[in-house]
Amino acid sequence: MATLDRSTMYGIIGAGSSGLAIAKNLKERGIPCEVFEREDDVGGNWYYGKPHSSVYRSTHLISSKPLTEYVDYPMPKEYPDYPSHQQVWEYFRSYARHFGLYDLIQFRTSVEHVVPAGEGWDVTIAPVLEDGTVEPARAETRHYRGVIIANGHNWDPKFPDYPGHFDGVSLHSSEYKTTDVLRDKQVLVVGAGNSGCDIAVESAQNAARTYHSVRRGYYYVPKFFFGKPADQIGEVSLRLRIPLPIRRALNTTLLNMVAGDPSRFGLPKPDHKLFETHPIINSQMLYFIGHGDILPKPDVAELFSDHVRFTDGTEAAVDVIIYATGFKITMPFIDKQYLNWANNKPNLYYHVFHPQFDNLFIVGLIQPDSGQWGLVDYQSQLVAEFIQAQQERPRRAAWFRHRKATMNQQLSHGIHYLESTRHYLEIEHFSYRNGLKRMIAQIHR
Repeated sequence: MATLDRSTMYGIIGAGSSGLAIAKNLKERGIPCEVFEREDDVGGNWYYGKPHSSVYRSTHLISSKPLTEYVDYPMPKEYPDYPSHQQVWEYFRSYARHFGLYDLIQFRTSVEHVVPAGEGWDVTIAPVLEDGTVEPARAETRHYRGVIIANGHNWDPKFPDYPGHFDGVSLHSSEYKTTDVLRDKQVLVVGAGNSGCDIAVESAQNAARTYHSVRRGYYYVPKFFFGKPADQIGEVSLRLRIPLPIRRALNTTLLNMVAGDPSRFGLPKPDHKLFETHPIINSQMLYFIGHGDILPKPDVAELFSDHVRFTDGTEAAVDVIIYATGFKITMPFIDKQYLNWANNKPNLYYHVFHPQFDNLFIVGLIQPDSGQWGLVDYQSQLVAEFIQAQQERPRRAAWFRHRKATMNQQLSHGIHYLESTRHYLEIEHFSYRNGLKRMIAQIHR
């Protein structure tokens, strides 16, 4: 099988929120590229109902519009503060149309292998049939100048390893789509991330009984403070450069005034300071616990055919278990040796730039404490500037090459995140964004 020459181009894997951002920024700077996407349209995780989409029918953003949207393409004014997944998907489609990205995307195409070859990379692709199966017999290989991975990290489910066996319905949160599976059932939701809390709230309104199992205590941040989205209120203190200890004290006091002490509702006390875990944004969780519609439980100790035992010795009969226990970071098309893999994730400068390869990038591989797409837009701008600088501004390229090779970075802005798989990719969004903007300006000059 002959290898097709694409040595002037970059290959982009994925046409979700991150793939669109990098394609737009490369196109804007005249850098040839093409995009591979498994599905028949853009949107990635937000393309509801598709195999690699983890959104459910009632999903809305948990970050508000201005702190989520792309840098130069605001969401429509008529959208609410927290748009639905359908509105998000239409936003991505509108973005792709506006910037002429559809012509760059090869849909129903699976990336099977990515390997270095000469000064570039060989990418093996295969067509995807309507039923989702891949046709390896029709695979072909293309040689690219470089590769940009944008396949997302919220699609490969991670399950806890509990002893015992459960005979009822077990789902990962990524498989949960509608309330049908909950209705009139005894439901256990495992996991205190945003999806776990949202599904527990939805279960409280549909199930016969809802248990919610968490391993530790958390802070629950309502979606609105003083009539404004909570993240916009928090952004004010960041812009004012209020020191972390003072911000933490102010926000803790505010949360206690508005939401109260979570332990009063039977939840465990947080074993950490505010900001040291990924925020839980939910206005209804404590409401339904306070009404007895959600029953808090500690971690699961053992599974049985029709019930579970918790670590406090209590037991509960359940029909359905939904595991909102996160995702594995998975890039099945490329060997980990090429990703500087360490501690169960790619070890990259700003989670984007390989310390050695100058033509391999990952965009969107972050877990911010706010919205993501604007940050990925800035990531993409910096990637595009570095690619361009390698041809046109070699001194600037050498400066940035040294930075990414030394891996000297501070992405938490002084916050000590809890040791957890949940925080492998955690960043403090405000300082991260400012760092990207500074490097864009420096490499561009």
